[in-house]
Amino acid sequence: MCGLTGYWKAGGHSVEAAKAIVSSMARLIIHRGPDDEGAWIDADAGIALAHRRLSILDLSPQGHQPMLSQCGRYVIAFNGEVYNFAALREKLDKARGALAWRGHSDTEVMLAAIAAWGLEAALKQFVGMFAFALWDRETRTLSLARDRLGEKPLYYGWQGETFLFGSELKALRAHPAFRAEIDRDALTLFLRHNAIPAPYSIYQGIYKLPPGTFLQLRAGQKDARPLAYWSARSVAEAGQRNLFRGSDVEAATELERLLGQAVGGQMVADVPLGAFLSGGIDSTTIVALMQAQSRRPVKTFTIGFNEAGYNEAEHAHAVARHLGTEHTELYVTPQDAMDVIPSLASIYDEPFADSSQIPTFLVSRLARSHVTVSLSGDGGDELFGGYNRYFWARNIWRKLGWMPHPLRAALAGVLTTLPPAAWNTAFQKLERWLPPRLRYANPGDKLHKAAEILAVRSPEEIYLGLVSHWKNPAQLVPGSHEPLTLLTDPGQQVDLPDFEHRMMYLDTITYLPDDILTKVDRAAMAVSLETRVPLLDHRVVEFAWTLPLDMKIRHGQGKWLLRQVLYRHVPQALMDRPKMGFGVPIDVWLRGPLKAWAADLIEPGRLAREGFFDPAPIQRKWAEHQSGSRNWSYYLWDVLMFQAWLENGA
Repeated sequence: MCGLTGYWKAGGHSVEAAKAIVSSMARLIIHRGPDDEGAWIDADAGIALAHRRLSILDLSPQGHQPMLSQCGRYVIAFNGEVYNFAALREKLDKARGALAWRGHSDTEVMLAAIAAWGLEAALKQFVGMFAFALWDRETRTLSLARDRLGEKPLYYGWQGETFLFGSELKALRAHPAFRAEIDRDALTLFLRHNAIPAPYSIYQGIYKLPPGTFLQLRAGQKDARPLAYWSARSVAEAGQRNLFRGSDVEAATELERLLGQAVGGQMVADVPLGAFLSGGIDSTTIVALMQAQSRRPVKTFTIGFNEAGYNEAEHAHAVARHLGTEHTELYVTPQDAMDVIPSLASIYDEPFADSSQIPTFLVSRLARSHVTVSLSGDGGDELFGGYNRYFWARNIWRKLGWMPHPLRAALAGVLTTLPPAAWNTAFQKLERWLPPRLRYANPGDKLHKAAEILAVRSPEEIYLGLVSHWKNPAQLVPGSHEPLTLLTDPGQQVDLPDFEHRMMYLDTITYLPDDILTKVDRAAMAVSLETRVPLLDHRVVEFAWTLPLDMKIRHGQGKWLLRQVLYRHVPQALMDRPKMGFGVPIDVWLRGPLKAWAADLIEPGRLAREGFFDPAPIQRKWAEHQSGSRNWSYYLWDVLMFQAWLENGA
């Protein structure tokens, strides 16, 4: 796990000047690689690569990057891990005779594979998480590549006549050619999704390389486009056309085999290793499979909160005791969590507003005090049907989909004729006559949300509504237009028979890489911790897509097959509890200890001067939130995280 950056400006330049620039870019991502640094310059070609190393495999100088291939043709700056490098090394030796290997790093094997098979063929052989820049000295071609699911980040783009690339935006900003022009259209996407989806970034002309793609740029070429070497869409569609035909027991056995293989491969490290443990299905499965392959207790980590609705530590403790792990837990106070907030803009580097970024950073910091690598359970919800929205959206559409759209739209209009506060008052007056199942907190809020769903024309619109924060973000950002995304572009629709599977697919290609994996990568790398995600081994992903829906969702419960694997290691009684998110009470904090900080950031005069937002709708939501009549914390946190990022230097 490392950091890379660089630039290409054709025409040549001095080695000294190039090294000074690219080294200054790399210094800003030292947290991604505090153990070593390196730069490689081809002054005649105008290319400069830099690398920051977090030593995980081959701690010797033989793992130093940027690394030159044995044949002398290729130079690479690489972030991540290729877990099957030993098997690839053996394969290369058999095909070409024993090579004179300099060390035992995966980077050296990657270079040899690319030299032997070509870039695209080699990419298809790699099992792992990675982002890299590769310079071909013979053809003067720069290639960028990213892993299949998007675990590792890679930004790139033209700024004038200079092509910039790197693991984080802060590295690109250090180059003299960087213009830092904020993309208002991308800002609308941020307000909808609380993260900016690939391929967009917050800056004009700068993009995220999409997962599963590579890009090749030659001298004089400015319009290179990413090419897919692996497609989640093709995998999903092919899997559902060729369903697994075995029994439930056979499916569980195959899933356990694949997960065990992935976990075993990801436990290889030359430094201390552990795992995040929340006590939920996903992380417990990973830890159980780790412990089954380890001779010593696995080091596990969790943080706890004293607020019951946010505390998973007691469940994690029970699981750790059963599995016999070496467990470390830390209970944090609200002040501990809030102390992280001033650092978020710098950690996330572009606007990012998933508030679970706070506990993710805290558990990463805890783990880093004991280990250098930590495995996590991310990916289980998307692959095996774990999110509550899969059930809500399906049930809503089954109950309402038969109704003609004009009738549903009219009913939605009736529900919104009264503001939420008025509905709340009405329900309070009727409460004594209502059955318990109809007595809700803030019923007006829920009726207005129901109205949004009633007005939709398709189940996909229900999904979009459920994953959206600001519903019309372009109205909030003057001079903007919301771009099409993988969720809204009709040409990107996937051919899957089940609505639930379509939602899982959309989460896999959007929410997972743009939010979840971004959140974990930035939080962990801020403290120089490598995270690994066994559930996202592409062989596990490909198998999951061959499973029929009832092996994922059964009896109204998600992750059915994953649970069957887990119950082979942990008693079912220990795991049967409601799903709990990994969050913090931002809604309460915005009415209390964060109120002054937030009010200053969204002060109407300030918003008007800066010119990125229309202050009026923000102030309306702020006032309603402060009164307690509505919970607008998701909406407000989006705006506040942009404002904090802007204040941090943008």
